Amino acid sequence: MSRATVNAICAAFPGAEVSDPWGGGHDAWKVGGRMFACIGALTPGVSVKCPDVETAEMLIAAGAATRAPYLHRSWVLLPFGTAEAELTHRLTVAYRTIRAGLPKKVQATLGPPP
Repeated sequence: MSRATVNAICAAFPGAEVSDPWGGGHDAWKVGGRMFACIGALTPGVSVKCPDVETAEMLIAAGAATRAPYLHRSWVLLPFGTAEAELTHRLTVAYRTIRAGLPKKVQATLGPPP
């Protein structure tokens, strides 16, 4: 996994946009203005939103992820060594989790979810 791989996967999601809100080389992926994934400037990996704290804790306990620095407990950091299939799954879950919390009007403008 690399920054380019993460960016390619996220760019395929309907309505997904990337920005650098803090400067310094972060790639923050958002849908409807809400972040679902973030690649830091220095940390080797991608932080993703989990559906809940329990899922994040399970991924951490299983050794698949670590706690994402600076973010809520429902976020985890997937290392750059994560298999592409797992990475794609986790990014898709993160996107769907954030998208589901958007107002229905906003969701309707995004097109069908992945």
